[in-house]
Amino acid sequence: MTLTVSNRVPQPPSGVTLLEVLVVVSMISILASILLPGLAAAREQARAVTCRSNVSQIMLANTYYAQEHGVYCPGASGFLKNLHRWHGARGRVSERFEPGRGPLEAYLGAEGEVRHCPTFPAAETAARTGGFERGCGGYGYNQAYLGVQLRRFASGEYVVEDDRAGVRAELVRRPAETLMFADAAFAGSGLIEYSFAEPRFHPQFPGLRLDPSIHFRHRRLANVGWCDGHVDSRARSFSWSSGLYTGDPQRLEIGWFGTSDDNRFFDLE
Repeated sequence: MTLTVSNRVPQPPSGVTLLEVLVVVSMISILASILLPGLAAAREQARAVTCRSNVSQIMLANTYYAQEHGVYCPGASGFLKNLHRWHGARGRVSERFEPGRGPLEAYLGAEGEVRHCPTFPAAETAARTGGFERGCGGYGYNQAYLGVQLRRFASGEYVVEDDRAGVRAELVRRPAETLMFADAAFAGSGLIEYSFAEPRFHPQFPGLRLDPSIHFRHRRLANVGWCDGHVDSRARSFSWSSGLYTGDPQRLEIGWFGTSDDNRFFDLE
């Protein structure tokens, strides 16, 4: 009997083993855990850049308004009637403000509307609250000092002489340190779209602390636009709640920046 010896080397099975699949899945999971936070940070950075551009556009519109009218735009003309805002208007208090019907309309481009901050959940917030401030883009105006005409007493208190016009630009003594617009929201029953950036204390009642509305939504930073035209980002240093509203400003990243507990970043002097 003759034995035949084969020189062929045995080949491994062509299928993929379970161990190999698990190794690949593990490697993909590790790579994802490394890359995804970086991608999320890059995406939010891009949104923050877009937001800064929006703030610059609103400030430029208000600057053009001041050049033409001699004063900054009013923040809430006829405040007690509650029908007008810097970003829109409405016919009745029960209605939403209509974007593009505000005093800056002619200076904001073709639509005459404020562009929304891409990080602010405008649609989600409007669905929950009715969106009465929808149209402000998630930005707040320094209404307390720029959106009205004030008279100051020797004791330090202010009185509103006229809310149908803003202040004259030349009365802003420190334009590089006086806030014009900032990322804004309010802590009510939840996050609420809000069109004013409130100072720490009420100008007419210096001892009365206001609930904050500057929203630090860009990875705990807020974009802030100043009267000299520049925009920067600030970190929250302080938050507070009067207890009048059910929301928690600190949990929602709402508060103020700066270490000085006064209105120096809002005041005209």
